[in-house]
Amino acid sequence: MFTKVQKQLILKLFSMFVVVRGFNLGMIVVAQYLTAIFIMAPKQSFSGVLLDRSLFALIIASVVSIASGYIINNFYDSEKDSINRPQQVTIEQIVSQNTKLMLYFVLNILVIIAASYVSFRAVMFFSVYIFGIWFYSHKIKKRPLIGNLTSAILTITPFFAIFLYYKNFSSLIFVFGFYLFLILSMRELVKDLQNLKGDLLQNYKTIPVIFGEKYSKLMILVLIVCNVSVTVFLLKFYVLERMDYFFYASISLLFTVLLLLQKAQSRQQYSRIQIILKLLVLLGVFSIVLLNPGLILSKIL
Repeated sequence: MFTKVQKQLILKLFSMFVVVRGFNLGMIVVAQYLTAIFIMAPKQSFSGVLLDRSLFALIIASVVSIASGYIINNFYDSEKDSINRPQQVTIEQIVSQNTKLMLYFVLNILVIIAASYVSFRAVMFFSVYIFGIWFYSHKIKKRPLIGNLTSAILTITPFFAIFLYYKNFSSLIFVFGFYLFLILSMRELVKDLQNLKGDLLQNYKTIPVIFGEKYSKLMILVLIVCNVSVTVFLLKFYVLERMDYFFYASISLLFTVLLLLQKAQSRQQYSRIQIILKLLVLLGVFSIVLLNPGLILSKIL
């Protein structure tokens, strides 16, 4: 049996896990290691990549900076979130706002310490990134379009730390990054549609608030067309090995999103579209191994 103090501690830890999106952070770690193994350093062994202390420090800096970003975003959005998702906010409020703010500063210090193990350039990179997250949460988030674009850019920015570390600037990386950027931009717009009620009450100047649902859905349609165009470009001009299966499947999923979007009106319906887009990002991350499926066995051996 747990004591009362132990139960409170477990509840607070679970609350912070929800606030920092613990599952998302785990996926980011996996995504960065997969990128390093299969794209950045395909000639190195698994152990060579996994035991690289500088890479580990870089990934820790990335994940912790993202976690601090979730905390400051939660801090500024507490009133809006209490309207849009009251049940989740009840869990998040187990930890006080002061504690969250203190943890935010502690995590940012840990980011700088981890980055300093790699290089001064890494320290500068993450210092700018931390400021960018704060500036987005404090100023930019409430602005239409630029808020959506900034959020998508900040989401994929940590992966560029891996590119800079390995000094690998393959065009495939940037095209695939743009592909993910379009998916994330769609997700941001769908999230704004999902949170329309809270945004209206809290005076957030999002695209659905200013231009309405119809215009927002039209923008998502344009993003879907752009994404399919990028997919066709990747399939035609790059050797993707078995990863082409993912891109063919992604077209089908985006078509499903389009069908659901036409009928979507309630928060629950937009939530289903969000799940599909999250799944698309998740599948995209794990499909990296399909770029060179034979590499898995060769690295193990």
